[in-house]
Amino acid sequence: MTKQQRAAHLLRRLNDLYPTTPIPLDHQDAYTLLVAVLLSAQCTDIRVNQVTPGLFALADNPQDMMQVPVDDILAVIRPCGLGPRKAAAISQLSKILVEQHGGQVPADFAALEALPGVGHKTASVVMSQAFGVPAFPVDTHIHRLATRWKLSSGKNVEHTERDLKRLFPRESWNRLHLQIIFYGREHCSARGCDGKSCMLCRELLAKPSHDAGIAGGSRSAENAAQPV
Repeated sequence: MTKQQRAAHLLRRLNDLYPTTPIPLDHQDAYTLLVAVLLSAQCTDIRVNQVTPGLFALADNPQDMMQVPVDDILAVIRPCGLGPRKAAAISQLSKILVEQHGGQVPADFAALEALPGVGHKTASVVMSQAFGVPAFPVDTHIHRLATRWKLSSGKNVEHTERDLKRLFPRESWNRLHLQIIFYGREHCSARGCDGKSCMLCRELLAKPSHDAGIAGGSRSAENAAQPV
């Protein structure tokens, strides 16, 4: 398969496996999503979803959050790791949202990335999931899979993001990044697959003599959905 053929095959398979893509982080609006994504750095979504109800009971909007002492924020979010840094960032960005953005999360990459604790990946998640703006958030897991599946030779997530955006239709980006995450967690984890054992690794990295059958979609969507 060529890289473009692998991309097209991947897109078909993932659309079969994951026709719907629920957002893994529990939230009510753009602000609570922003905070949840910030907390998810070096932390599992499950742990974040366990922590955020207590945090949002203290405050679920920037106007109220900026009034909460940082130590109180820290006491709730400590299980997520990097607690002092994240608590300070949540407090500071809440104040900035009130003072510079009318208490609203801006639908703008540059404005989001200017907020404390918010990098390009976090901004991309918020833009795609809160505002529906096409984006392709690439974390270390997507970077790992894109490299494994020979969709990118990028040395960092920024390079991988550019490669994936060139390979896949713009209208697929918001759903596809979640589909890749779901597949990686369920079938192609760092420890659970050696790059040869899961369904997509076998199909995407098959020897050339097998490409014709794979490209033609010889396996049914029903079979593809079976756990590996």
